[in-house]
Amino acid sequence: MFRDAVLVAAKDLRIEARSRVAASQVLPFGFLVLIVFAFALDADRTGLAGVAAGLFWVAVVFSAVLAVQRSFAVEAGGGGDALRLSGLDGGGIFLGKAAAIAVQLLALEAVLGLATVVLYGVDVRAAGVLLATGLLATTGIAAAGTVYGVLAMGHRVRDTLLPLLALPVLAPVVLAAARSTEAALGVTTAGGGPWLRLLAVFAAVYLAVGLVAFGPLLEEA
Repeated sequence: MFRDAVLVAAKDLRIEARSRVAASQVLPFGFLVLIVFAFALDADRTGLAGVAAGLFWVAVVFSAVLAVQRSFAVEAGGGGDALRLSGLDGGGIFLGKAAAIAVQLLALEAVLGLATVVLYGVDVRAAGVLLATGLLATTGIAAAGTVYGVLAMGHRVRDTLLPLLALPVLAPVVLAAARSTEAALGVTTAGGGPWLRLLAVFAAVYLAVGLVAFGPLLEEA
């Protein structure tokens, strides 16, 4: 399973390296979301730091939807037959696609994080909490996005169906990641521990669901 995961992840990342869709479309989209919010809230510069964490994760989740759509658009051209006929383990395919999406999201978060510091004037007070938040939230977003990506793949309206399926489920991730990030930025005096545990539970649940259900869902797509 893990060998198959490495093969799928390497394939997806090679495709992305050649097409550069994340660099040319997903990253500019996330950056524009931050810019629009910055202009919308510019009249209250003192309040920007307080909402920076939430706006950052909203931008990340919206960008993640685009990344998941791109990941499955590559497979949907043949109705997903290439994946089904590959003989690869379903759990391995899930882990590979989720890992490739997570790598892209982590790179995106690094760039958007720098943009957030510049645009919203925030300071990092607890780098360890911030790093743990990014890793756990990204794992959960990538795992859930991969599950709902394969659900939407077989439908003609998959481009609009995926956000409708994924965004409500990812709302707890946005909330928990934003609260934990606020703790890392010193915006709130509350610790980020409970929110990190919630992110860990969410990631574990969707990793387990994906490992068990991805193969049958791919067959039905």
